Amino acid sequence: MSLIKQLWLTIVVLLLLAFVGSLFIGVSTSRHYIEQEVRIKNADNANALALSMSQLDKDPVTIELLMAAQFDTGHYRLIELRAPDGEILERRESGEHIGDLPGWFVDLVRFEVPHGQAVVQDGWRQYGTLTLQSHHSFAYRSLWHSARNLAGWFAVAGAISLLMAWWIVRTIRQPLHSVVAQARDIGVRRFTTSKEPRTRELREVVQAMNQLSGAVREMLSQESEKLDLLRRRLQHDPVTGVLDRDAFLAQLRASLESNGHRASGSLAMVRLARLTEVNQRLGRPRTDALLKDLAHSLDQLGKVRGGGLVGRLNGSDFALLLPGSGDLEELGHELSQRLQTLQEEEKSLTLGLPSALIDYAQGDHRNELLASLDGALAGAEAKGDHGQSIAQGAARETLYASHADWRDALHQAMEQGVYLGHYPVLDTQDRLLHHECPARLRLKGEWRPAGVFLPWISRLELDTELDLAVARAAIKDIAQRGKPVGINLSPASIRDSRFVLDLRALLRSHPEAAEKLWLELPESMAIHNLAGFRSLCRELQPLGCRIGLEHVGAEFNHIADLHDLGLAYLKIDDSLVKGVDTSAEQQTILRGMATLCHSLGILAIAEGVDSVAETRVLFELGLDGVTGPGVRQHDKPA
Repeated sequence: MSLIKQLWLTIVVLLLLAFVGSLFIGVSTSRHYIEQEVRIKNADNANALALSMSQLDKDPVTIELLMAAQFDTGHYRLIELRAPDGEILERRESGEHIGDLPGWFVDLVRFEVPHGQAVVQDGWRQYGTLTLQSHHSFAYRSLWHSARNLAGWFAVAGAISLLMAWWIVRTIRQPLHSVVAQARDIGVRRFTTSKEPRTRELREVVQAMNQLSGAVREMLSQESEKLDLLRRRLQHDPVTGVLDRDAFLAQLRASLESNGHRASGSLAMVRLARLTEVNQRLGRPRTDALLKDLAHSLDQLGKVRGGGLVGRLNGSDFALLLPGSGDLEELGHELSQRLQTLQEEEKSLTLGLPSALIDYAQGDHRNELLASLDGALAGAEAKGDHGQSIAQGAARETLYASHADWRDALHQAMEQGVYLGHYPVLDTQDRLLHHECPARLRLKGEWRPAGVFLPWISRLELDTELDLAVARAAIKDIAQRGKPVGINLSPASIRDSRFVLDLRALLRSHPEAAEKLWLELPESMAIHNLAGFRSLCRELQPLGCRIGLEHVGAEFNHIADLHDLGLAYLKIDDSLVKGVDTSAEQQTILRGMATLCHSLGILAIAEGVDSVAETRVLFELGLDGVTGPGVRQHDKPA
């Protein structure tokens, strides 16, 4: 039985005991008082009547008239006169008329009052014995009204007491529910904090649990920062703090092989010309600071554009990867403005900051892209210190000529339905966790991968429509196959509260499918739009679907900020996974990431796994699942 029910039961029992006790004492006291009054009345009336008879002539007619008059006016039940030998000289008797009183009440409080008796004298001789008994009906009626009034007043007092008890229980229940919810969250390793209630005992419990949550969060923060420091030493340039060449090229390769929003975008390269001369004139510390400023400026441009990555390819060359960005002229203008600002800040010498840009799409070859970009950068350098060139990418088919054509085609394709690819995510026992399902749209008679249409989806602001269409396709797929499905949500959709409500309504109408749906978002989106991500988790998690993050790595030091969201899984970026079987540093990082995930009850899944050797090492490190080109499911039950 719950504490609230016990509390209510205690309150009700106490009120009933108080009511029954008060009523019993009140009725018993009144009954005793009335019995005493009736007994006195019987005795007094008997003596008074006997005295009157003693003073009169003992004529039978006179005696009869006196008794009749007394009987008619005194509300008597019995008046009897007996001779000394026991003979009845005169008797008046009537039935007991209780009226409309309940029979059970009369039986419960039945009066036991002795008769009043007195001796009637005839001179010095005893004439007879007078017995007198009053009616009890008025006593029953008086006691009944008294009991009913007492019960009524107690009912009013009880109602007021119950109302006050309800308010008190309510003030206890709200913080108690918060304490229970927090305890359940901690039980599933969601270390939430609660507002401290006014009740001292509950406040002490909440303070203890809040302290526990804070300690866990601090521990997670410290451990994630240590892991991030190791990752930075492994993947980042020590001078500028951006990705080194190998890590950047790995990200570029992952983007070109991606089936999601990273599959197409823009690539820019900037060179600090005459680096040796700059180093001689400024000195190494100032040159390092200049390189760091250049890297920071590119990084800021990447963050403004969304999801950008900056890498240092060599001493003087920096590259900027912008997934989903397709307008090279606009990007080139923004880049030139930032480089010009950098020149204005460095007034001691003229800087050479040529730049080149190229677009990329899924299926492009990394080496060819870099070669084209490097050639364009050489041409930009020949134009002057701030020259800029746009390189020609690989020849691609232009599906539609205008924005209007693209919009109509995309609307039509989404109305016809979305095709979902299926790529398995397997656990340590080679069992299916879920299928990754990138979307395909039928454009010009062919199923096109996401890299072809996602830039236009974003440009035409159709993200929410596509995500809802993909969600409907996933629900249909689950209904047909009965297997769990994982789909991606775009950052633009999460920022749209209407989309979240529509998705919630869709999942609520398909509760069985919702429990097999895995939703994932880019790590950077969740970290930089934490309020929107919290809202998504709050609305969708009660429906049974699992929410996780993909491409986790660069922002892993912020994992402590997500400790209370109840995430189901994290997919670790393939830049930390590639070659893990031969890299002790990567193994250390991944082992630590898996341990932190498990401390929060989160599955750790590796992306981009290429080989059986990588799979074996990843599972030895404690990861829960793998996915990628080298992952194939065998015929085992899900």
